[in-house]
Amino acid sequence: MSELTLTVMRLGFLAVLWLFVIVAVQVIRSDLFGTRVTQRGGRRGDTGSRPPQQRQQQAQQAPRQQQPPQNNRQRRGAPTKLVVAEGSLAGTTVALQGQTITLGRAHDSTIVLDDDYASSRHARIYPDRDGQWIVEDLGSTNGTYLDRNRLTTPTPVPLGAPIRIGKTVIELRK
Repeated sequence: MSELTLTVMRLGFLAVLWLFVIVAVQVIRSDLFGTRVTQRGGRRGDTGSRPPQQRQQQAQQAPRQQQPPQNNRQRRGAPTKLVVAEGSLAGTTVALQGQTITLGRAHDSTIVLDDDYASSRHARIYPDRDGQWIVEDLGSTNGTYLDRNRLTTPTPVPLGAPIRIGKTVIELRK
């Protein structure tokens, strides 16, 4: 074997070894500190320097800006908002305006859950044609529960029924 081939192999092995070390450090860092949860802002490049109350108000208004106004009226007694009743986001409210609401750890979810028991794409809540809201588990590891029953199929959500994802409890309210 020539000296050049041996040197290239050594450098390649060294590069693979460093790549392994860097990936291992990133995995350990994410296990220690968790995933970074960023608040959804109105501008790109937003550093999240606003107070928590202002960020919560903006999170409540974000779905309204994305959804065009609808002409059909909601039926009487139908839920108008989704409220986080328990968990790290307790008190967060999202207005229901006919759009699909995604729940999970992914940064592009409507409600980003900072919960060890939530999957990145955990569940979704969407309206059906009759005006009822349906909750569907998206193949999560730890499951989605509606009134202490684990969901296996898309299920209609009664008003005020608790939807549990890990330590987070969500309810549909008027």
